Amino acid sequence: MDRFRMIFQYFQSNSESVTNGVCGLLALASVKMYACFDFSCPCLPQYNEAYGLGVLLIPPVALLLCSLLLTRQPAAVLEEWRRPRGRRRKDPAIIRYMCSSVLQRAMIAPVVWIIVTLLDGKCFICAFSGSVDPEKFAGFANTSPAQVQQLLAKVPCKDDELMRNNTSRKAVSRYLRCWSQALGWSILLILIIAAFLARWLRPCFSPAALLQTRYWSNYIDIEQKIFEETCCEHSQHFARQCILHFFESMRKEIKLHSFNLHREEEEAEGEEDLLRGITDQDQVNELLQTWYYEKPPLDVSWVTQR
Repeated sequence: MDRFRMIFQYFQSNSESVTNGVCGLLALASVKMYACFDFSCPCLPQYNEAYGLGVLLIPPVALLLCSLLLTRQPAAVLEEWRRPRGRRRKDPAIIRYMCSSVLQRAMIAPVVWIIVTLLDGKCFICAFSGSVDPEKFAGFANTSPAQVQQLLAKVPCKDDELMRNNTSRKAVSRYLRCWSQALGWSILLILIIAAFLARWLRPCFSPAALLQTRYWSNYIDIEQKIFEETCCEHSQHFARQCILHFFESMRKEIKLHSFNLHREEEEAEGEEDLLRGITDQDQVNELLQTWYYEKPPLDVSWVTQR
């Protein structure tokens, strides 16, 4: 369990390369999952559209949530957005930059799933086979409207008895697959152009402001990580002092077993200095509340003055 927690904390680190690696692995996993997925259209007028669109859209939502879960940046964005102003002002540009950075990485796997699904075309054919205009195809000329809907719903099922002898099934399937692939390639081209323009044109307008925003967004992420590490260290020392106080009555027995109490007392004194006079739970809660509501200003000049 400890090893799993260490791995999870490692993936939640503030390293940009690790975050990009996680999102890339999720993108590859989405392609592999779609390749292993056994798509089977129900071929019923009332279920085709729901099933096809569900396969097209529900897995990307799950992949998006997984991408946000495996990185620590969303928590930092929410905390920076929700925190009171206190003694440190909030910069909306930093929050926007952090949010856009998080969404750009988290959207990789969902977009890959949608593009792969559209290029394959099975979901699109299943979802929109009933929406095709039957007048464009000769195979539906001498059938009633109810039968037309039944036949169109069975277009994805090439082994169905009603569609084996229908000459327009392949034509409808090719027609919808062309639309699906055209939509998939269009989405891919638009995303590539948008990424190109964002990467090459954005720094040209305000490079200094972009550099400042990037710096302070990294600072907020690193500050949150160091705060969590400091809280863990502080809680360990506080727990150690509480336990030693509880077993104070056993010191004589411990001394009889030849433990080095002098060294333990020196370590305890050092830990007491680290606790900074905190002796009970209310003081810890007050300290955490003060950090949340009144974060110190970004000014370390008092250190040099001392």
